[in-house]
Amino acid sequence: MTAPLRIALIDDEALIRSGFAAVIGAEPDLDVVAEGADGIDAVAIARSGKADVMLMDVRMPKVDGIEATSRIVSELADPPKILVVTTFDNDDYVWQALRAGADGFLLKRTRLEDLLAAVRLVARTDALLFPEAVRRLAAAAPTRKPPKGIGDLSDREREVLALAARGLSNAEIAAELFLGRETVKTHLSSVYTKLAVRDRTQAVIAAYEGGLV
Repeated sequence: MTAPLRIALIDDEALIRSGFAAVIGAEPDLDVVAEGADGIDAVAIARSGKADVMLMDVRMPKVDGIEATSRIVSELADPPKILVVTTFDNDDYVWQALRAGADGFLLKRTRLEDLLAAVRLVARTDALLFPEAVRRLAAAAPTRKPPKGIGDLSDREREVLALAARGLSNAEIAAELFLGRETVKTHLSSVYTKLAVRDRTQAVIAAYEGGLV
């Protein structure tokens, strides 16, 4: 039997944490293992290795979710998956958090079944969370210098990355391009290396900022 996913909840509002804990804790494959009230708590929990997935509020006292995410991703060789939790999906804070290394985001008004699905998705699959919302955030984000390595991508790597940005999984990309799944994984690994990013979400952010999508 697969062990439950270990979830950490980081929010300065105790009521929000208790609400998430009640919903998540009722699922047999999910287990709330830690809670924190600010970014300092988040970093400490991440360093402890307790959590597989962390739900991280963006706006918190002392250290906010953006800075906490940046510290966790830069300090740890194998950080937990981080889902930032926000009130608005067009908030520049969300884009900053994604750029800092978050794997996706959730709205506090998200339906319970969608929250649970997002937690499982970010932990166990390769798909991009809410690609349409990421596209809107990218369109509203300030123009930035294209990331290094964009010009080094092959034509096939650009194709694979563009499809990943649309939200396609590896299996769907393979079907679209008539490739094997392992070939798609190889192309994405090469993309991550050339763009100096750690995962799919970060590669998609780079693709938007580099004008590939």
